Amino acid sequence: MARIIEEIIARGHPNVTAMHKTTLEITKERELSKRGDCIIGVRAEKSISELSENIKNHLKRGGIAKISILLPEYGLKEEIKGVGSRKMSFNHPTDIVVRKSSFICGRTLLIKADKAAIDLSREMVELLKYPSTFLVFRIEI
Repeated sequence: MARIIEEIIARGHPNVTAMHKTTLEITKERELSKRGDCIIGVRAEKSISELSENIKNHLKRGGIAKISILLPEYGLKEEIKGVGSRKMSFNHPTDIVVRKSSFICGRTLLIKADKAAIDLSREMVELLKYPSTFLVFRIEI
């Protein structure tokens, strides 16, 4: 299978804390409360339901994917690896979630991931508190 890459641009928000121990999320929503401690980016260009069928099909077969979280303006990068499952529906209209656990719902992109929000560098998290910061969420299979 040829390598497939899909990139989603999201923005920072003053309430980004990235303290969640088991999940990481980007959302199309414009606002973020302090309770959203897994959310690292808002105003995402796409939700999980809008991803390419190639990516969805690969993950539904239990395939492995790599997520790169890039802050191009600052030269920062984090990588996360995880797997898919045949139980995934990819049907949520606003969110994309990466999970360390095996929990699956319509927002879940990857399970058994090797990182969650709390595992991101604090330098990156501080920059994600600014609405002017652009985040590139790259999915690679």
